Amino acid sequence: MKRAQPTGAETIPVVIVGGGPVGVTAATLLGQYGVECLVLDRWDGVYPQPRAVHLDDEVYRVLVRLGIAEQFAAVSRPTRGLQLVDRNHRAFAVFDRSGDHGRHGHPRANMFDQPELEQLMRTNLEAQTTVRLRGNVEVTDVAQDGQDRVRVDFTDRLTGEPESVLATFVLGCDGANSVVRTAIGSTMEDLKFEQRWLVIDVASAVELDQWEGVHQLCDPGRAATYMRIGDTRYRWEFRLLDGETATDFQSIEALLPLVGPWVEGIPCDQLELVRVAEYTFRAQLADRWRDRNVFLLGDAAHLTPPFIGQGLCAGLRDSMNLSWKMAGVLSGDLPESVLDTYEAERKPHARALIQLAKLVGASMTRGGRAGDLLRRAIAPRMHRVPGLRRRLVDSETPPLGRSALVDRRGPRKALTGRLCPNAVIADDLRYDDVTRGGFVLVSGIPISPGQRALLTGRGTEVLEVGPGSPLHRWLADGKSAAALIRPDFTVLRAGRDVAALCEAAPRFTAA
Repeated sequence: MKRAQPTGAETIPVVIVGGGPVGVTAATLLGQYGVECLVLDRWDGVYPQPRAVHLDDEVYRVLVRLGIAEQFAAVSRPTRGLQLVDRNHRAFAVFDRSGDHGRHGHPRANMFDQPELEQLMRTNLEAQTTVRLRGNVEVTDVAQDGQDRVRVDFTDRLTGEPESVLATFVLGCDGANSVVRTAIGSTMEDLKFEQRWLVIDVASAVELDQWEGVHQLCDPGRAATYMRIGDTRYRWEFRLLDGETATDFQSIEALLPLVGPWVEGIPCDQLELVRVAEYTFRAQLADRWRDRNVFLLGDAAHLTPPFIGQGLCAGLRDSMNLSWKMAGVLSGDLPESVLDTYEAERKPHARALIQLAKLVGASMTRGGRAGDLLRRAIAPRMHRVPGLRRRLVDSETPPLGRSALVDRRGPRKALTGRLCPNAVIADDLRYDDVTRGGFVLVSGIPISPGQRALLTGRGTEVLEVGPGSPLHRWLADGKSAAALIRPDFTVLRAGRDVAALCEAAPRFTAA
C-alpha cells in the first residue's frame, strides 16, 4: 500500500538518491548554478573500499569544474599506457602514452583510490550552500503525482522513523541495484557479456619495479590485469575459473600463485592485503533513463566491463550532461523539452563505449590457444584498427549524436557533438580557466558589436581567437569560422555563418 501524502512535506527542487561520486558530482554542479538539492545516501560517510581506479582527461575536466583538480592531482597517478603480455609475462604489444597530456592539458589516463576521490568530492560539496547531504537513510519509494511533483519516501536507519520529501526532479544515482530504476519500471537490457573476476588490492612500501602502465595478461588459461594505482597501492584482477570464489584467496600466501610474477622476491609480510572481492563484470543498459521528472545516472543506467576504464567516467559524463540542462529548466531559461536530450545523447554514447569494452575484453580474454595465437599475430598491428588505438591511447570518446542541443544540420559536421579542446588561450591559461560554465561562442573572426550584445544578453560568453592559436587551428581543421560551445564543453553547432551561430545561442543565465 502506498504511503499517504504527508501534510506539509518539505519541497526541494532536486533530490538526488545516492551520495557516491556520480550523485555528489551532480549535486555540486547543480549547486554551482544555485539550485537547491538534497542528497540522500544509505551510508554515513564514504564507502571505504576502492572500486573504480581510472578516469581519462575528458572527465578530468569535470573535476576542474567541480573545483578539485589540484587536490586530485596530488592523490592520483598518471599511467603510462597499456601493454599486452603473454602467459610468460613477455610484452608483445605496447601502447605507450608516456609524457603526453593530450588535447585537454591533463594526463590521458589517471589512476586513483576511489575513497580518496570521494572524500575530496564530499569535502568540496560543503562549499555549496544550496546543497544538503544526508546519510544513514534508506530510500524506499519514489512516486510521481502527475502534477510535476515527485515524492521520495525514506527511512532513517538510526531511528527507524519514516520520512518523505517532495521534489521537482529526482536523480537516481543509486547504483546497479537502483531503487529509483525499479520505481520507474525501467529494466536493464543484457548486452551479452558476463564474466566472474577476482579483484585484489594490495598496499606495499616496496617498489615492485614493474612497467608503469596497465598490464593485460592475455593467457587463455587465466586472463588478468595489473596496474599501479598510487605510490603504495596496487591492483590485480584475475578471471575466476569454474568452482573458484573469493574465499579461496583470503591471504597473500593464497594469492602468490596469481600475483607471484609481479612480486617476485618480496616477502609476504611486506605486502598488505587491503581487499579481495569477487565481481561479475556485466554489460547492461537501462531501457529507459527517464520517466517524466525522474532520471537515472551512473550504474543505475549502465554497467560497463572494466577493460577500457570507462565505468565511473560514464557516470560523471551523465552528471555533466544533465546538470546544466536541469539548472536552465529550473531557472526558466530553457524549455523543459531540453531534458529529452539527456537520454538521446548519453545512451548511444554509453552503448558505444560498452560495446568497445566488450570487444577489447573479448579480444584479450577469450578464444583458447587459437585466440592466443591470433592475439600474438594481430596485437602488434592493433594501431591500424580504426578507432581502437584512439580508444586505447588517445582517449577521445565518440561525438554525441544529433539532438535538439547538437545541431548537425548543414555540411559542416566535423566539430558538432565533439568536445571543444581545453586549449591554451594565453600564457598558462586554458579554455576551462577563462570560461564560467555557460555557453561560449569561440570565433576565429571578429564579431560585430550587435552580435556581441545579442550574445551577452543571452548569457553567452565570447572568446575570439587569433590566427595561429590552438583554437583557431581547431576551427580551421573543422572548416568552421566559429563554434557555439555548451556548458559541458560540447559543440552545439559550428560553421562559417557566425550570424547564424549567434542566433542559435539559447538564453542561459544560470552560470
